[in-house]
Amino acid sequence: MQNSNTIARQAPSNSLQPVAPGVGYMTTVFVNLYVVEAEDDSWVLVDTGLPMQAWRVRAAAVARFGQGARPSAIILTHGHFDHAGNALALATAWDVPIYAHQLELPYLTGKSDYPPQDPTVGGALAQMSRLFPHSGYNFGSRVQALPVDGSLPGLSEWRYLHTPGHTAGHVSLFRERDRVLIAADALATVNQESLVTLTTLKRELRQPPAPFTTDWGAARDSINRLADLRPNVIAAGHGLPISDHAAGQLEKFAREFTPPAHGRYIPQPARTDERGVVALPPPVPDPVPKVLAGAALAVAAGLLFARLGKRRRG
Repeated sequence: MQNSNTIARQAPSNSLQPVAPGVGYMTTVFVNLYVVEAEDDSWVLVDTGLPMQAWRVRAAAVARFGQGARPSAIILTHGHFDHAGNALALATAWDVPIYAHQLELPYLTGKSDYPPQDPTVGGALAQMSRLFPHSGYNFGSRVQALPVDGSLPGLSEWRYLHTPGHTAGHVSLFRERDRVLIAADALATVNQESLVTLTTLKRELRQPPAPFTTDWGAARDSINRLADLRPNVIAAGHGLPISDHAAGQLEKFAREFTPPAHGRYIPQPARTDERGVVALPPPVPDPVPKVLAGAALAVAAGLLFARLGKRRRG
């Protein structure tokens, strides 16, 4: 059982790392996906990682289960590009269904893009998010809604909880028997606002990925709901699993949870329904593009003056 202050790195290999009995994870660059085994020796893939990583996921499956291995289903906790990036490629290669919450389907069936990310919340991830897409996918008939009763296809010991906030249809997975929680992006187990901790992956409970979280009131409610589960293990979409006094850590985190101080979705959330995005709050002032434009202008001016000076000397 690890100490919560342990500094460790996520393994870059194609092998699965253990989380709990019958649960393993793999990291694609900076996001985790999970392999969950069922009692009948079948298994389910939970999330699929960043695009262009399908070969790694398949290699990990072969290493764990042997040639020809394929899951009974793919379950998406939500459809952001870093979690659903290989969903269609893998579902097609394996000929298996994709499941997601009903409120996530507009973004997975070509009906809507996600709300734009908000880099004004600040921090390392927020600045990097300027380069990330917020477009949805169209998985067509490959994707279908999860059962409304909270059950998970292929995983009789598990149930899902609707944990909106990061996205409207975000879900987390829970196994009551040993209280294992796959929280996904309802929270993080690494401080994504700091470049240092993004590198060292120091374990700590943190807010969901801020630039893509579009309803902070719902995010708070979801964290409280997860805290009520009193999990023994917390596995998130970003960061290393936590199993050292996990329930107490999560209870404290929920009690002290504070959204970012500023940002587009702080005063009011994005409005969404079964059609996708309905209305967005207005953008807030973002000084960074002006700073970048000013820096580019200064560089261009410097090059121009250097060129003029060279001509005069000639």
